[in-house]
Amino acid sequence: QGGGSAVIDMENMDDTSGSSFEDMGEMHQRMKEEEEEEAEGEAGAGEEEDGEFLGMKGLRGQLGRQVADQMWQGGKRQASRAFSLYANIDILRPYFDVEPVQVRARLLESMIPVKMINFPQKIAGELYGPLMLVFTLVAILLHGMKTSDTIIREGTLMGTAIGTCFGYWLGVSSFMYFLAYLCNAQITMVQMLSLLGYGLFGHCITLFVTYNIHFHSLFYVFWLVVGGLSTLRMVAVLVSRTVGHTQRLILCGTLAALHMLFLLYLHFAYHKVVEGILDTLEGPNMPPFQRVARDIPVVSNAVLNTTAKAIALTL
Repeated sequence: QGGGSAVIDMENMDDTSGSSFEDMGEMHQRMKEEEEEEAEGEAGAGEEEDGEFLGMKGLRGQLGRQVADQMWQGGKRQASRAFSLYANIDILRPYFDVEPVQVRARLLESMIPVKMINFPQKIAGELYGPLMLVFTLVAILLHGMKTSDTIIREGTLMGTAIGTCFGYWLGVSSFMYFLAYLCNAQITMVQMLSLLGYGLFGHCITLFVTYNIHFHSLFYVFWLVVGGLSTLRMVAVLVSRTVGHTQRLILCGTLAALHMLFLLYLHFAYHKVVEGILDTLEGPNMPPFQRVARDIPVVSNAVLNTTAKAIALTL
């Protein structure tokens, strides 16, 4: 019996040891499976991080933000540069920084043709004097319209005068600069504006005198003398800055013709053109309502005669 019980105990021990080894194997297998799952999870996370780094989600967002930021900064720099360019008054200051004494001297020089054309003559690169001469010409035109029989209506004359004077100054200056470029003349756009602007001084003198003294012969004298001197001044300056006889003839002939014809237009045709514009825009120049003068004595005599006859019949 004792031996049987020992055998039974050994069998139980063997069964217990076997079950413990099986449990250890299952635990080891389970731990290995958990490690594999953790490794797969880490690999997946690494792949996701690599995918985000290579441009699926995170890279797209980062690139989009960087591009948008760069575009915004570039547009902001360009806008600030353009605003500072057009808003900074220091850019225009050199063109208007001039003393009144210099303007007066240049006005007198605009009526004196130069004799030396073998070397380029100096042209003032400022716009204060020409701009003031254009406004003076506008005022003279308005004065001439007021002294004439033209009916003034709601500032229409102001707009036409400003458009005519500034249109001639800017338009002819641009055209002559283009022609000077084709003829290889050494002149800039600012110099052309200054030259033509000071050339209007003769126009201002001629129109101011002839609008107040209405003699056609006097106008022709001022047109030839005063207007001719200012035109000769501009022609001489352009000749000194142009090489070639044909180029000089084309450039100077065009400028002289335009300048002298513009003075003729302002004296003879400007008023009629403005009156035609007023008639087109606002209707014909009808005079305001006025009371018509009647022949009062004839009417009163007839009434008195009729009254006397009626009284005589009643009596």
